[in-house]
Amino acid sequence: MSARPLDVLDKAKEKRVIISLKNGTEVTGTLKAFDLHLNIWLEDATQRKDESEIKLGSVLVRGDTIILVSPAME
Repeated sequence: MSARPLDVLDKAKEKRVIISLKNGTEVTGTLKAFDLHLNIWLEDATQRKDESEIKLGSVLVRGDTIILVSPAME
């Protein structure tokens, strides 16, 4: 039996994830929580777009802006 996407995301809690957004931005951070709308709470988050990198700290990413969520490489 294969896991449902939300089950996979639940197993990624407290781990680093990469989130790709519709506007071309990539956000990485430690997954703390999420809801059924895929609103995602990250700690120690960093935003990357083009060549710039901005440290965000704690951030809530709206689910309707997300294209992809993936575990980060260790």
